[in-house]
Formats: sequence, C-alpha cells, structure tokens
Amino acid sequence: MSDQQLKHKSHRREKRTGKVPSEASHGRSFSELSLIITFSSVSTASYMDDLGHHDDNARLVVTIDNTYQLGPYKCFPVPAVTDILKDVLTSYLQEEKYESEWSQKMTKTICEVIRARVKDLMIPRYKIVVLVHIGQLTGQSMQISSRCLWDASNDTFASYSFKNSYLFGVATVFAVYFE
Repeated sequence: MSDQQLKHKSHRREKRTGKVPSEASHGRSFSELSLIITFSSVSTASYMDDLGHHDDNARLVVTIDNTYQLGPYKCFPVPAVTDILKDVLTSYLQEEKYESEWSQKMTKTICEVIRARVKDLMIPRYKIVVLVHIGQLTGQSMQISSRCLWDASNDTFASYSFKNSYLFGVATVFAVYFE
C-alpha cells in the first residue's frame, strides 16, 4: 500500500472513533460546526471535540438561596386529613364486597384520590405519602406497621380504618417536613 492510502485509511478510522475533527469542520469549534450544520445542511451528525468537554453557555445554572427556615409556617392539619380519609374510604367502600382483582385497582384509585385531596389543602413544604390496605373480613387479626426516619417535632401522620361486613380498609397519610 502506498503512504497516501495508509494515511487515508488511518484518517477514516480515527474519524470513525471520533479522535479527529470531521472534514466538514476543518478545525472549527463545536459552536461553529453546529452553525455550519444548521445553515448549510452539510451533515446531520453532531461533533464534540472532547468527550468530557461541554459548552458552558448551553446550560443555565439555577441557584436557590437558603430560606433559613427550620420549621413549618403552618402545621399539618391532622383532623382535616382524617376527615378526608373517612370521607373517601366510606364513599368508595361502603357497599362493596371483597374481590382480589377489584381491591388491587381500588387501592390505587383511593391512594390517588386521597393524595389529590390532601394536596388541595395547600400545605407548604410537606412530602405526602399515602398507604391504603384493603382486605377481606374472615375473622382474622391483622397488624400494620411502618418505619421511617422521623423528626418528631415536624413530621406527623393521619390514619383511618373502615370496616363493613365483607372487607376492611386502612388508609394512612404520612406528612414529612421537607427543609
């Protein structure tokens, strides 16, 4: 092979692996290349000089100032949330019989409804976690427990249990303060 062919072959290999600029760029920067691609339609492929190099102007940096707020302005209204739980569980489960497929779908639906109604209270800076359990009443006993990292001065929960002759429902809303 001639020297020219070897040079051409190695240039194509390096071009494929991204080690040298493409012929369309002729040593230009990334921003100049993107203008060429956009306006002259030479190629639809983009090119970056280095893999770790990013254009600093392309990303906007958002700075958030600290509010120095260590506690909530408004406490989580446990009685109001308990009323929401009572209302939703009674309206959805009052006349129902237990079926396993139905209870799986209804658990998700009730969770979404409770979460939406609690968020409508517009309580700032609280993360809301909703758990709903639906089970069949056959004379059994059941205990439900949960664990999490907790700040007793700001975090709280509300819970309500519903029971008819066929099924039971337990809904719990955890409100975790987010600083």
